[in-house]
Amino acid sequence: MTAHSLTPVLRVLRSCLHLLVAGLLGLAAVRAVAGHAPNAPAVLATAVVLLALYALGPRLPRVGSSPRAAALWLAAVALVWLALLALTPDGVWLAFPLFFVQLHLLPPRRALPAVVATTLAAIAGFAWHTHTLGVGTVIGPALGAAVAVAVVLGYQALYRESEQRRRLIEELTATRGELAAAERAAGRLAERERLAREIHDTLAQGLSSIQLLLRAAERVLPQQPAAALGHVRQARTTAVDNLAEARRFVQALSPPALESGSLPAALERLCATTARSSGLTVHCQVSGAPLALPTPHEVALLRIAQSALANTVRHAAAGRVELTLSYMDTEVALDVVDDGAGFRPAELPAPGSAAAGGTGFGLAAMHARARALQGTLAVESTPGEGTAVAVTLPCPAAAPGAAPEAAS
Repeated sequence: MTAHSLTPVLRVLRSCLHLLVAGLLGLAAVRAVAGHAPNAPAVLATAVVLLALYALGPRLPRVGSSPRAAALWLAAVALVWLALLALTPDGVWLAFPLFFVQLHLLPPRRALPAVVATTLAAIAGFAWHTHTLGVGTVIGPALGAAVAVAVVLGYQALYRESEQRRRLIEELTATRGELAAAERAAGRLAERERLAREIHDTLAQGLSSIQLLLRAAERVLPQQPAAALGHVRQARTTAVDNLAEARRFVQALSPPALESGSLPAALERLCATTARSSGLTVHCQVSGAPLALPTPHEVALLRIAQSALANTVRHAAAGRVELTLSYMDTEVALDVVDDGAGFRPAELPAPGSAAAGGTGFGLAAMHARARALQGTLAVESTPGEGTAVAVTLPCPAAAPGAAPEAAS
């Protein structure tokens, strides 16, 4: 562990360990000098050398980073300590801080043997000076070694657990950031898909209707100015309606057709508008007792009807279209059937591809709307036999309030 990874508490403990070593060395030197020991100069010199060597260790970067360098430094410290222990029994006190230094710098397979050797040396040195080997002589250093080992191993276990928690927190923080980014991306994609569907089912279809009306007005303008004026007025009305639709789908509001009436009434008006602008015969009917559906269901059914009728006008070359809204016990169904040219659904190119000429989004949008409400959409068509579009949505419990009136 480097000094940069130590917490303030551990820095204080390390400083206390250094002060303990310096204090014990000073105490041994003072006792030798004050006691007028014959070898007092040697004890003082050895204590100074040991203090200098000990102080040099933390200032050597390799001691803290290389087990080999740490082992060499500890061997030098141990040799000088053994010399001090041979000169004075007070040297035995330094065994306790040496335990912590050995356990901190050496790997466990080397640290524990070093602690055992230091303990035996302390016992032997003190017994040699006192010429006795009692229980206290053995228990004192052995108990100090056991306490040091327990403290260091306990701290290392706590440190590993703390590091695991720190890494887990970092992983959770990173995962939360990735999840938030994914949610933002999903939200942008969902909003983009919503706007794409709304644009296709409202603005694109409205512009197509305006184009057809203006072409019709252009054809009859020289011979029938009044009829051309009627087409122009219908185109203007369609433009106004589409402007209102655009403002509302940007704000994620309900279509104006649903705000001013029920779904059957909105489908009836849609059929009438399609008939006026295209010249088709469009018939709308309602089967079953109408229920008050949630707004998303009504919006989806209205948009699917708009898209299906627009496809019929643009591609089917049909003469008649039947639109049927059916209320059942657990489902609501919408069928749009025409007698047009028909096609092979399996041969349709991918939406937006070069083969599709940048079109083909209508069926994809209808399928997406049905899936979003756990419904199904089926398209049945054969060349020369017309096309049938059928969507079925699960019918939730009726919303509170009176059921809407059926379209006439």
